Order: sequence, then structure tokens, then C-alpha cells
Amino acid sequence: MANRFGVLLRDARRKAGLTQDELAVRSGVGVRTIRRLETGSGTDPRIGTVTLLADALDVSPDERRHLLTAADGRDPGPEPAPEQAGTPAPAREPERPVRLPAVPAEVAEAADNLARVIAARLRREEELRRVHDPFPLPVRWRQAPEHLADHWDNICRVPAGVTATPLDLSGEVRDIARAYRDVPSRRLVVLGRAGSGKTVLTLRFVLDTLAARDAGDAVPVVFNIGSWDPTATPLRTWLVDLLHRDQPGLAAAAPGGATLAAVLVDTGRILPVLDGFDEIAGGLHRPALEALNALSMPLLLTSRFDEYERAVTAVDVLTSAAVVELTDLTPDDLAGYLPRTARRVTAADGATGTRWDVALAALREHEPAEGSAAAHLATVLTTPLMVGLARTVYSDSRDRDPAGLLDTTRFPTPESIEEHLLDTFVPTVYSGEAPSSRGGAAQRGWEVDRVRRWLGFLADDLDRRETTDLEWWRMGGPLRRSTRALLVTAFACLGTTLAHWLFFTPTAGLVFGLPLSWSLVLMDGLLSGMVVGVPIGVVFLLTVVRTGGVAEPTRMRVRLFDRSSRQPGFPRKVAGRFAAGALGGVIAGVAYGVVGIFVKALAPYLPLPSDPVALVRLLVTDSIVYAITFGLTCGVVLALAAALEAPANLTTATSPADLLSADRTTTLRLAGTLAVTLALGVTVIGFPASAVVDALAGSQWFAITWDALAGLTIGVTGALGAAVGYVVAFTAWGDWLVFTRVRLPLLGRLPWKVNAFLDDAYRRGVLRQSGAVYQFRHARLQEHLAKAHRTGR
Repeated sequence: MANRFGVLLRDARRKAGLTQDELAVRSGVGVRTIRRLETGSGTDPRIGTVTLLADALDVSPDERRHLLTAADGRDPGPEPAPEQAGTPAPAREPERPVRLPAVPAEVAEAADNLARVIAARLRREEELRRVHDPFPLPVRWRQAPEHLADHWDNICRVPAGVTATPLDLSGEVRDIARAYRDVPSRRLVVLGRAGSGKTVLTLRFVLDTLAARDAGDAVPVVFNIGSWDPTATPLRTWLVDLLHRDQPGLAAAAPGGATLAAVLVDTGRILPVLDGFDEIAGGLHRPALEALNALSMPLLLTSRFDEYERAVTAVDVLTSAAVVELTDLTPDDLAGYLPRTARRVTAADGATGTRWDVALAALREHEPAEGSAAAHLATVLTTPLMVGLARTVYSDSRDRDPAGLLDTTRFPTPESIEEHLLDTFVPTVYSGEAPSSRGGAAQRGWEVDRVRRWLGFLADDLDRRETTDLEWWRMGGPLRRSTRALLVTAFACLGTTLAHWLFFTPTAGLVFGLPLSWSLVLMDGLLSGMVVGVPIGVVFLLTVVRTGGVAEPTRMRVRLFDRSSRQPGFPRKVAGRFAAGALGGVIAGVAYGVVGIFVKALAPYLPLPSDPVALVRLLVTDSIVYAITFGLTCGVVLALAAALEAPANLTTATSPADLLSADRTTTLRLAGTLAVTLALGVTVIGFPASAVVDALAGSQWFAITWDALAGLTIGVTGALGAAVGYVVAFTAWGDWLVFTRVRLPLLGRLPWKVNAFLDDAYRRGVLRQSGAVYQFRHARLQEHLAKAHRTGR
């Protein structure tokens, strides 16, 4: 007899119009497994299996949740009985924690580890932003206009016929987690104008929620929703991809086949905190809001007021979401905060105060007249962003007096004051030492003019790509596809050529006694470099550049014979890698055979047959030997690469620097291991390959005398060149090395110490960290620096 999960699965399959065989093909789950699940026989389904079936059936979010709940063996219970229309909702009891579907121990451990990593990172973020120095700014909010929110009946989740009582959600920054918990639907929108404190509010929400979190509860994670394209990627897929990017360990397979990140999202163990709805590309707000309304998952969304109002007017409100609006800071707030950020000063009459006294007195004495200096300053200092900039520029500097902001000649408008604060911020923070990081020495010595140029280049590049995420693997700047392919080809050719000149040429001279002809050596090295570099460049152009993509940081690590971490489809993956490597090796072997004959023809001390037919046969036999040797070796090497790949640790990446370091380590380990294997493989496989061709073709058509030294010399030379080509063409760290670490400093667009510069900018508060990427402190600062860069200021 079928259990509840079996009934739901069968109904969903029939609704999709699929047979059991068709569902098996689409999901990758065996047809026998599907049959057992529908009939209720066998063990309970794994979460990963349920996820694969739900994806194949394209069920709605509610249907997916019911499938996961039923798989856990629980019944959600009957719907509440309807009451008479107009009946007021009874007094609400405290909300009980949402019970989530049970998950394997590995998934629960991943959620708890993610919570620890996020809490540590955000606490560090608050320290660098000086949120608690001396105390948090009093960011407050009030109820947003009614036309921006859903019906209270929907927000409070009351049954049909029951009228919900509106909630009082007003509060300030320390109350945000409590206010969210007071919303029965667990869907809250926070609106505010630029710089009003939305991002800082999300940090406090996540930290307070994590502090109250019990093991097994959902983990709040901040996602910069501005990078989401709802027309190309479903929200669930986008959330999973970002979790993979920021925490590569979550790309490991959970029991059942899906990744840990996918299971966390599917089982409700990720609470999305979607920051920056207004930053979504133009024209995508409508589909984004429609996609969010198609989901019922809990979330917290932030946006600028105007952009959200336009989206709601064009589509509809966010379903079941309460909406609050951040309010402006008051002169009293400024009077209680800014003086406590500045040193005491003693006037000539002996009175003590701070440098802010004159400016604040102008704001508090009376209502400033419209157009007056005090009115302009009061307008600017209503947002935490501008107050924070003013504090940095004036409280932290001994040479500037904030009373100068009241000069209407220099600052005739509020916008001119804002531009001044933005323009002075960078020179101020770079006027002294940055806080030391990880116990290291503080960075100093950056020239402000160069810093402005470097930051302006980065901001302008982000603006051109319409993003705020400063991903180190995409920092190469604007380049044509042909230029990218040529640079990669040049580096691959250079690596092979240098290996040939520095290793093959002296070895051939010392071991084989061949005389050195510098013109011949030059020609041999350049041609050998092209044998490896040109195919790598072509493959890079076709597989990476042509598709418009870039190499992503690896989500793997190198582990020897780690059977426990093998992903589903491991044999197929190994076979595919072997086939690709064999094909590439055959092509390179044929090219190497042709080059070898050409070089021999130029060398007077390496005689070749004068008969054209004999020369062609000699070319064919040489090419066959190299094709067999290189083909088998490259196939084995790439298959070994697949076998050595194991999922990253759960703590692999917690910052951009950690992700870069992990990717570099994995790349070098893998390239080194494969280079050694390739050298030994060519040496060993060359013996039987040459013997077979010799036996079939006859020694009169055979020019290769294969021995251990000859094979090792060829193998090491090819391995070094192939390793360099692999690194620069197909790894994120290699991309970073070529296009960012070398090219941009040569052009003067970034310093040679790129990593140190980015980390220093983060510690000075110019950049902030979002997952495994950097962002500018605020979008306004990014816009200002980009504009200054484009105009040449």
C-alpha cells in the first residue's frame, strides 16, 4: 500500500504527464527506485533523491515542501477550519519555531559550520566599519505606506474569514531580528534611500538571528541580489550557485546525489537575506518580483524606496510581505553621536568641547532657513552613510574643521557637500596606517594619487559590467575575445619554449653529444612552443572565450585515493577525461612529429633520406609513435586528475584571499602532479609504442631510437610546457596571474602587490567583504570613483 510520499510523488508525476521510465530518464533516479517509492516499499527516500525528483517534475515550491515533509515521514496536518467572515483574529501566541524536514548528519553539520563562518565574518565586518565605536547609530524604521505591502490577513497567515490585526513593526537597529520574528509569514521588506543604513541593518539582523539560532535552525545568509538575472536563472539555482562560490565545501555531494548547498536550500535551512533589490539591472525588476512572488520561502529583502515602489506599481506587492521604511537621522541623533567620535578640545576661554560643536549648534538652535548652510548640512547628515563619511573626514583628522561645511561659497548645495565628503574620504583613510591584519604589520606608503587611480579603475570596470561584486577572477579589465586568446596562447607558447631552451637543449647537447647551432636551437624552441601553445589557445578560445565565460575558482582539492568523496557519475567522468586527453595528445603528437622532421631537415648533422617517399614514410612513422605516446599519456593524466579531485573542505573559503589561496594551492598541486605523471608516462609508454611501430613498419622507415633518456627528456619538456598552458588557460588562478597580476600592473592600472592593496583597502573601510568577494563600501562610493576615473579628475 502506498504511503503519503508515494501518493504525492505519483500525483506529481501524472500531473507532469510522465511515465515512470520518462521520470527516471529525466531525473537520473533508477526506475526501480521510483516504482518502490510510489508503492511505499523499501526504505524512506533520501533528501537528495527527493530533490532530483522534484527538479525533474518542475513542481511548485509548496509541492516541493510537501514532498520533503512527506519523505521525512511527517504529516503537515489538516488546514484550519474556516471561521465566520469578519471574525477578528485571536490574540497571537508566540510563534513556534518552524519545523524543518530531517536531514542527514552531514547536511546538519554543514549548516552549523556555515552559521559559525558567517557569524565570524560579519563580526569582523562590523569591527572594520566601526559600527559599535562608540555605539551604533540609531537607525530607525516605521511602517511603509499601505500600497507597498500585502494584506495583513496574508502577512499574518490567518484562515479565510478571519480578519488579522495590523502589527506594530516600528523599531530601531537592535530590534530588527525581533521585528522579523513578529511577522508570521517571515517575509519582510526594508526600504530606504541611498545610504540610509539598509546594509548595516542586514548585518545586525544576521548576527542577532545567529545568536538566537539553535542547532538545526535555518541559517540567515546575505545575498547581493543585484547580480541576479531572473530571466536566466531561477532564484533557487542562483542561491545554490552563490553558496558554491562563497563556500566551495558546500558543492560536495550530500547523501542522495544533490550538493550540500542544494539540500540546505531545498529543506529551508537557508534564510535568504536579499540585499539591494534596486541594484538589479534595468528592466529586470518586474520579472524579479514575479519570481519572488512565485515562491513562499521566508526572506528579508532590502531596496531603495523609489525602485521598489515602481516595481510594485508595475506588478504587485511582494506576497505576504510586511514592509517598513527607514527614517532619517535627526539633529538630536547627530548631537549625541558625532561629539563622542572626536577628541576634546579646549577653547581660549578654557571651555572644553569638540570640533563638532559649531556645526551641530547651527543645526539645533532653530529650524534652518531654506537654502541656508545649516539646511544644506542638515539635509546631508540624515543618512548613516554621510554621517560615517563625515566622521572619517573630520573626527579622525586633526587638520579639518567641520564648521567649514557651513561655508555656502564652497558648498552652495547639499550635493556639493556630499561630493566633498566622497571625494575627501579616500585621501583621509590613506593618510595613515591601516589596522594590521592577521597579526601582520600594518600597510603604509601608498601614494594617494595612485590609489585614487587604481580604485577608480576597479570602480569603472564594475560599472561597465553592471555589478558591485569585485571578484578577483574577473578583474582583468575590458578585453576583446581575440586579445584574451592571444595572451593565453602567448603565455603557453612562452612556457614551452623556455622549457625547451632551458632543459631540452642543454640535455641534448650534454647527453647525446649534439652540436649546438643557435639558429637551430632558436627555431626548435619556437616551433616546439607552438606545438603546445597553439592547441591550448584554440581550446581556450572555443571552450572559454567564445562562450563568454571565465575560469571559475575550483571547488575541488587534490587528494590521493579519496574514495569516500567520489561524486555520482565518477566512472563516466574519468572515461570522458581520458577520451579528451587522448584526443588532444594525438593531435599534439602528430604536430610534434612534423616539427621534429622539419628541424632534422635543417640540421646538417641529422641526416634524412633524400627519397621523397622515404621521407614521407619517416614522417608518418614518427608521428604515429608520438601520437600513441602522447595520446595514451595525456589520457591517463587527465583521468588521474579526475580521480585526484575531492570536494573542498567546508571551511575552505571564508574570504576572497582564502579563496584565491585555496585555488592557487589546488592548481599548483594538480599541475605538479600531472606534470610528473606526464613526464614519466611519455618515458614509459614510448618504449612499447616505438617497438610496435618498428615491428610493423620496419626499421628502414623508422627514425626514432627510443631510450630512457630520450623519452624522459621529451617527457619533461612537454610536461613543463603543458603544465604552464593548463594553468594560464583553464584555471582561475592562472587567469588572475596573466590578466590581473601581470597585465594590469604593467599598464599602471593596479599596483604590483594587488593582493596587499585589496586587503589594505578592505581594512581601511574602502572595500567591504560579501562572501568570497569584495565590494565597495557603498554603491555611492563606487559611482563617485568610477565617474572621477572616467572624467580624469
